[in-house]
Amino acid sequence: MNTLVGIYGSGGCGRGVLPLVRDELVGQDVEIVFIDDISTLGQLNGHTIMTWAEFLSVPVSRRSACLAVANSNAREKLALQCDAAGVPLQSARARSVVEMDNVQIGEGACLSPFVTLTSNITVGRCFHANLYSYVEHDSVIGDFVTFAPGVK
Repeated sequence: MNTLVGIYGSGGCGRGVLPLVRDELVGQDVEIVFIDDISTLGQLNGHTIMTWAEFLSVPVSRRSACLAVANSNAREKLALQCDAAGVPLQSARARSVVEMDNVQIGEGACLSPFVTLTSNITVGRCFHANLYSYVEHDSVIGDFVTFAPGVK
């Protein structure tokens, strides 16, 4: 294994993001784990759960973290923690996402199935768009924003 990808958070958001990350990385020499400093389960959905310290200690040539935590303030703190450790943010994107013209998406975005982004949109860092979210043209969305399912 050359690459380790950690999905930060083993709660509902993390379990929902896991298949998106797995699908994007299929065929690559990568191991996907959950990062959770509280859980004592050991494994979840067939993937190891490890603490942040354990995640950083695994000898690999490359690692990244997908911040699958619904709380925007917590996600911002985790992004700063990743920045300080030199761990790049991993995005997650469903195949069914529709992205039209001139859409700029910041690093670490999680785009659930059936999200639509029309044209001339700027999206900040660590944006979460849940199922069936829709963003109309000429919109600007800040960093660490979370859309509930069906937001338009």
